[in-house]
Formats: sequence, C-alpha cells, structure tokens
Amino acid sequence: MSRQLLHALAVLGIQITHSRPRRPQGKGKIERLFETVRAQFLVEVAAAGGPAGTALESVTDLEELFGAWVHQVYHQAVHSGTGQAPAERFAAAPARLRQLAPEVIGEAFLWQDFRTVTKTATVSLHGNRYQVDAALSGRKVELLYNPADLAGRIRVRWRGTDMGTAVPHVIGRHSHPGLAPAAPAPAQPTGIDYLRMIAGDHRAAQAGSINFAALAGDGPGGAGEGEPEGSR
Repeated sequence: MSRQLLHALAVLGIQITHSRPRRPQGKGKIERLFETVRAQFLVEVAAAGGPAGTALESVTDLEELFGAWVHQVYHQAVHSGTGQAPAERFAAAPARLRQLAPEVIGEAFLWQDFRTVTKTATVSLHGNRYQVDAALSGRKVELLYNPADLAGRIRVRWRGTDMGTAVPHVIGRHSHPGLAPAAPAPAQPTGIDYLRMIAGDHRAAQAGSINFAALAGDGPGGAGEGEPEGSR
C-alpha cells in the first residue's frame, strides 16, 4: 500500500479494515455504491445530448452534476439497511469526524518521505538538496511536502517534533518525478481565420495574372466557350 495513503489515513484517524481473500461479502458496501451510481446517476447522462439525456459540456460540468446528485439525492435517501439517510447518519457520528481543523486536512494530503541528514546538515529529495537545522545532522527526519512544488515549503520533523522547514539549496527538479506533467493551457481563440486570410490574399495576388484555365477553354471566357465543334 502506498506510503502516502497510509500517511493520509493516519493523520485523519482512519483505520484500515482489509477484506479477507475470496470473501466478497466484505466488499459489498463499495460494490453497492457503484451499482447505485450506475443505476441512478449514469443512466441520466448515458444518452448525452439525446432527448432524455443530459448533455455534458466538460469534465467540470460532470463533476458539478455528480456533486449535486450526491448531496441532493443520494445523501437524502433512506438506506434500507440502516433505516437512516446517509446525511442523517453522518450527522449522528462522533464529532471528531466532522471537526477536523483545516491544517490537519492540509497535512493529510502532503506527501511523506524519510531522509538521513548529512554531516553538513542537508538532505536530498528527488535530485534536490535542502538545508535543515544543524542539530539534525546524522538523524533520520520526516519530510512533508507538496509533490507538485519541490521548491516550496518542506516541513521537517524528528520523532514527531516540528524542526522548521528545509531551505532549498540546490534545485534541479520542481515537481515529483511520479507526477504527470501538467497539460498546457489551451490556446485562446483570436477570432481570426488565419487560413481564410491567406486564401483571400492568394486570390487577390492572382487577380492580375494570366487565367490559364480560361485560355484553355476550361472556364468562363475560355477560347472554346460557345463555339460549335469544328468551327475553327
């Protein structure tokens, strides 16, 4: 299991419960959710653009529709097994699940790595080198960072104690090598039809030239137009 997932679950206080091999009963909840999504939500968008379907304009549009369906329909429907709506059951859960501080949630989505500090009080992370507190020399520290911004703030901990931040010393990579490169921003339309402009310029340039097609009798005004066969 990914160390990053384990870190996030530990910060949020979520316990992992594994399903026993070859026992599908332990996976029933998630499988039932997929079935509900297919039967109640996806069926509405399956015929996108049709008379009975919902036309989708983008992935963002799909996300907005799904979020609305979850909150307005799924969370309000009474569950046959619990006799409660999901929103009602969640509201009755221990307050700890609903009162996580924003900084705790933010830390849960930071990536975690461990490094041993060198004698010169530096650590290496994915080809970059950072300066840390000199008191950490020779010790194994925990690094918490945003994988998309390796030149940004990297938190340093030792045995659960915050030890400040790692200062970028030598930066050769600005994002985690495992991240897919960001897609380039789409070009903004200018409203100018470039190719038709070129075609218009070409027609204008040809206006004063000899019309070889007309001379050959293949167009209006050609030598052979309107003359009976054999009249020459």
